[in-house]
Amino acid sequence: MLPKYEKYNSAYKDAYGNDISDLLTWFKTDCKWNTFRVRIFVNPIGMAKGKADPSVCQDLAYVTALGKRIKDAGAYFMLDFHYSDEWVDATHIQAPVAWKGKSDAAMADSVGAYTRRVLTALNAAGATPDLVQVGNEIMYGLCGISVHPYYNSSDNWTGYLGLLKAGCNAVREVCPEAKIIIHTDRPTNQQYNYYYYNKLRTNDVDFDIIGLSYYPFWHAGVTPDANTKAEEVLTPLINAINVLKTQFPDKRVQIVEFAYNFQWWPSSGVKYDTQKLWECSTKGQYIFVKDFVDKLKPLENLDGINYWFPEEAGNGDNGTVISDWLNRGFWKEEKTTAGHMINTRTGKNASSVLPPKLICAPYYMGTFYNAAQAIDEVESERTETGGRKILRDGRLLIERAGVLYGPDGSRQ
Repeated sequence: MLPKYEKYNSAYKDAYGNDISDLLTWFKTDCKWNTFRVRIFVNPIGMAKGKADPSVCQDLAYVTALGKRIKDAGAYFMLDFHYSDEWVDATHIQAPVAWKGKSDAAMADSVGAYTRRVLTALNAAGATPDLVQVGNEIMYGLCGISVHPYYNSSDNWTGYLGLLKAGCNAVREVCPEAKIIIHTDRPTNQQYNYYYYNKLRTNDVDFDIIGLSYYPFWHAGVTPDANTKAEEVLTPLINAINVLKTQFPDKRVQIVEFAYNFQWWPSSGVKYDTQKLWECSTKGQYIFVKDFVDKLKPLENLDGINYWFPEEAGNGDNGTVISDWLNRGFWKEEKTTAGHMINTRTGKNASSVLPPKLICAPYYMGTFYNAAQAIDEVESERTETGGRKILRDGRLLIERAGVLYGPDGSRQ
């Protein structure tokens, strides 16, 4: 939503209280972020789930302009195809209006043709995506074709797999260097993950990265008390990611969505109340992000974490950017005369006392890569000996069959 916020003069402030002239560049340079995720709808109509939603606005022109900015900033561009005119997630799998009523084969043709058309246009504009999501939270279906991560007699896996293959093949054809992500939303359920991704493997769906959503109020698996430690809540996620490494050794993993509320605890579908561990405040949001980064960055098959809607800052001046405040972004939604102040764990700007990364979550996220080194500065392709180069505690190592070696071949 960054272009819309800029249109309505949202006036972001950094940890020092200074104006941020270009938030995208600020994330890249000040916070050491290197990837930006942008969704795209087929024919966005400003509606979602039966009501007006101005955030459903990302058509090809919008995405092309923003994608070009991302590439020009020297960052990775992650494109998230929803294959719908509005939000798609685990409970909303509707096809775009123009495709409804089509046969499975014709729907797959539409997915392939649309994917090729979008990517061809982005290539021509200098906005080639580096990572492409073929669908958004699609464990339960896509374009009206329903499946489940367990046996269900109503499943149409043949039609569903046809959609995925059409989308993935189009990406390979038009953007052969891009990494393909298949994104699901049951991150801690090991049985569901295996059933689903094994279906894709045994049916030759061509993709590179397992993408996961993680929101503790939906996925924690436990409700912590005052004595619960962060690792206890995050262990189910960590275990699931480690198991994926064993089950799918040729696939990398990314957290393509995670976030935490800093005010007004969510009320819709909440399964776990984690406020006794991470309070619903700017301090709690910071501590959650810090714990998330610290506990997940040692995982060898986890390549990236992507915060969902970090730019959220109310509705902007004299305009409506979103229909409802979600309170998960990194800026105060109430704008003062100075602008939107960044969230801090101290409740106020205090960079004269502490470094920004110790008080503001977006700065701390840059430490996901050791020594704040961007992933594009580290070789990640396989070596001539078949190993995979990784960065661990600031050292370049080679992983082969789960064993780490130094550049000189010594076992670590």
